[in-house]
This record gives sequence, structure tokens and C-alpha cells, in this order.
Amino acid sequence: MKKVIAGIVISAMALMSGAPSAVAAPAPSTLVLSGGSGVYQLDPIVVNATASVAGVVAFKLSGKVIAGCDAVATTTVAPFVAKCSWVPAAAGPAALSGSLTPSDLANFAPADSPTLNVKVGVPTQGVVSPIHIYVDTVLASGTSGALGPRFGVSCAITNEYIVGQGIVFRVYANNSDQGGAVMDSKNTAKAYIEIAGVKDPIPLSYGNHSGIAFWTAVLRTGAAPLYNTLGVINYKVTMVAKDSTSMKVLSTKLVPQTVDGKRVIGSDGRPVYDRVSYYRTVQVSPALKGATGTFTPNWTVASMLTLFALPKA
Repeated sequence: MKKVIAGIVISAMALMSGAPSAVAAPAPSTLVLSGGSGVYQLDPIVVNATASVAGVVAFKLSGKVIAGCDAVATTTVAPFVAKCSWVPAAAGPAALSGSLTPSDLANFAPADSPTLNVKVGVPTQGVVSPIHIYVDTVLASGTSGALGPRFGVSCAITNEYIVGQGIVFRVYANNSDQGGAVMDSKNTAKAYIEIAGVKDPIPLSYGNHSGIAFWTAVLRTGAAPLYNTLGVINYKVTMVAKDSTSMKVLSTKLVPQTVDGKRVIGSDGRPVYDRVSYYRTVQVSPALKGATGTFTPNWTVASMLTLFALPKA
């Protein structure tokens, strides 16, 4: 009996002495990223972080903190949003994430966001400066046999073809070294297409097509020795400009401002002028080395040039 009474006394003394009690664990927090879609070498790309509580967000690219976005405060009222203006160092896929440090760490735990996978856009009209290239493909005329009466119309733009059809590559290009001049047979040294599975490059030719001029090359498909590999057709267009001894330079000049054919006079009694831009031709010595431009399609999978087998009847 004495032992029981002693135990009760000891327990009572422990409670009276203020022995620590269990402390509730901080509640979990959440962080979700959105946005991140933009174009390389254009405006900064905005990445949004939405948190379940107020705090500070560290934005990351491939696990490394993005400069200038290491401690971005969220708004103080729900939804708790922080924004990062991100300037990508390169185009292509990017893995974005974020880490939240709540303002009230006593009651809310830190949180990491799921990875946000984005693709930073790159212009599709050629990626090698200064020659800018764009390519499309159309159905060649003269398709015969089972395909003739059933599939496609000549010159229809499409990326899907059936074995036995002819594929016409149409190529358009401009040279910024020449003030954006059209690449034609006079200023182009070489132009060709390399196709995976085809031994030799296919030369491009420049000409008049029903009143419109552009470069073309034809890939015939069918039984061997014609091209007949099913699936995505991987290709690369290369254009090489001729060396030149002159080039167009962007300049400005003053032009009198007119209204209804009459020159405008300012409040000071003098004619009013506008400054306008124009290209002037200058001589270059030694000759300007001809630039090389390439184009490799970077469409989504559903838009890639593809060859299919002949459907069964």
C-alpha cells in the first residue's frame, strides 16, 4: 500500500513541476508550379507557384536555384502565389520545380513541388543564323496504280504519305546577311536535302511553280530501290549562300511629312520630317563569306513527316 501511495505522489509532483507534454507536428504544405511556356531569346518566361500557405519560394531549373528567384515571397492572402521571371539559357526541354518555406514554420511544414516539364520554344523557320529556312511538303503529281484514284490531291499540303506516293519538299529561305533577300539560284551556292536511309543528298532546284518561285526536291516512295521505310522520315535541309562583294545595310533617311499631297509645316514655320528606314547596298572587300543555314523539323510527333503502308482493301 505504501508503494502505491508513493507512486501517486511522484506522479503528482511530476505534473506540478511542469514536465513537457507532446507537441503537435506542423501541418503539411503543398506547392504546385504552372506556366513556364515561352520562346527562347524573346521575353522572360513567367513561372507561377501556388502554395497552400504564405511563405517564400525558391524556383529551380534541373534542381538548381534560378538566379534572382531564390527567395520569392508569395502573396499574403489566398491563393498564395509567387512568380518568377525566368530567362532560359537554351531552347528545348526544361524541368522546373520549387521549394516552399512557410512563414509560419511552427504550424506548417516546408514543401517541394512536383516537377513541371516544359519545352522552351525555338523558331521553326531554321535555327542557324543568318539564313532562315521554312519547309513544307506536298503530294507530288503523277501518282498511279491503286493510289491514283483513291488517295490525295496533287499539291495538297500534308505530312502523311502512303508508300507509292511522291513527296515534294518545298523550301523557302531568306538571308539576313543580304538584308533579308530571298535565297534564289543567283545568290545560292548549294541547296540540298539529306534523308535518313537515302544514300545521296537530294539536290534542291529553284524555279517557277504556277507563278510562285521556291525551291523543290522530290522523294519517290515505293518498292525498292525507291524509299519505303515506314514511320517518321527524318531529314535535314542545307543551304549555302554564295560569297558576295556587296550587301544590303539597314539605314535611315529623312522624308518630308505630307498630308493630301502637301508638305506639313510645323509651328516654327519649318517643314516637318519623318525618319524612315531603308536598305542601301554597300561594297564589301574582301568578299563576305557565304553563310550556311540548316533546317531540321522540330514539330510535335503528330506533325512529323510520316510514311504509311498501303491500306488493305
